[in-house]
Amino acid sequence: MTAPHRDLPSLDLAPPDLLRVSPLLRDLQEQGPLCRVRTPAGDEGWLVTRHTLLKELLHDERIGHSHPDPANAAQYVRNPFLDMMITDTDAESARRTHTESRQLLAPMFAARRMREMEPRVAAVVDAVLDDFTGRTPPGDVHGGVSVPVATTVLCDIIGVPPQSREPLTALMAETAVLGDREGVRRMQRDLYALVAELVGGKRAEPGEDIITRLIAGGLSDERVTHLAVGLLFAGLDSVVTIMDHGVVLLAAHPEQRAAALADPDVMTRAVEEVLRAAKAGGSILPRYATEDLTVAGETIRAGDLVLFDFSLPNFDERAFDEPEQFDVTRSPNPHLTFAHGIWHCIGAPLARIELNTVFTQLFTRLPGLRLAHPEDELAVRTGRLSGGLSELPVTW
Repeated sequence: MTAPHRDLPSLDLAPPDLLRVSPLLRDLQEQGPLCRVRTPAGDEGWLVTRHTLLKELLHDERIGHSHPDPANAAQYVRNPFLDMMITDTDAESARRTHTESRQLLAPMFAARRMREMEPRVAAVVDAVLDDFTGRTPPGDVHGGVSVPVATTVLCDIIGVPPQSREPLTALMAETAVLGDREGVRRMQRDLYALVAELVGGKRAEPGEDIITRLIAGGLSDERVTHLAVGLLFAGLDSVVTIMDHGVVLLAAHPEQRAAALADPDVMTRAVEEVLRAAKAGGSILPRYATEDLTVAGETIRAGDLVLFDFSLPNFDERAFDEPEQFDVTRSPNPHLTFAHGIWHCIGAPLARIELNTVFTQLFTRLPGLRLAHPEDELAVRTGRLSGGLSELPVTW
């Protein structure tokens, strides 16, 4: 763990203004592409602030999940689930495991396979919106649309049966809590036990899902369980948050929303712009240098914490014209929300389909949809690994 020895800019977990970069992060971005900071856990680390450098480092195999002493590694926040992401294996073994996992999973999320999923996603969205639009306004898009769509689609493709989804998502929520290490460890054990039980069930009764395919590939139940839990964490809250924020953005820009609804090509670009703008300052993930390296004139030592922020560089004026402006016609749009290179999100094609379908169908069915409260009154979740909204009240 890094010993504090000097004054540094301190990152905190206070929720930023919705969809806006915090003044601190903006100041750090202007100071340079790589800034020494103090994390919410009180440790020291390097924050990557600019687009060009983040894209470069996402290809650098000298930065990854490996650390020689995980128990004493500097941390971004204190949470046992994040601790599990740090491995004490040597850097080469860690890279090999990462590559093997991607090779196993990437074909299951390939763009062609995901296009074949479009009718299934559309059917899920239709069913959810039938229920949502059948109620008297106001309604909660977060709990009534984003959560059920993202949960149903992801659980369907992974192989989580309907009766297991509520307990599963409840355990995932408790595992993401900050400040209760023992409670999180208990929930984590229960979560893995539940998913392991599902894996055992699929081994006995295979289905058309990712768990079944992983089992058929000869993986052990333990390995399949670990991969399934990782997919659930990577693909649920993040999609819910972007979906919520996308509704806020499109509701706030009716002319741009109308242009997107009138032209599928514009809607495709609108989804990319939502992805770029939807999580300002809320997507930091910890990595570690596996050897000394010089970056942007600074020396990062082996074992140093390196913070990849997948949203701040999306507001870098060096990469985007008027990044604070929401523009559904923006092209090109090289956002890094799905990371890049060896860390690129394998679930990106599925997420894009979900977002496009929800935005198109929601605003087509409810053309008068608008926020029920001002943007600055929306409730943002705190005390958890992921931010996002706890509720998104709308009316129509």
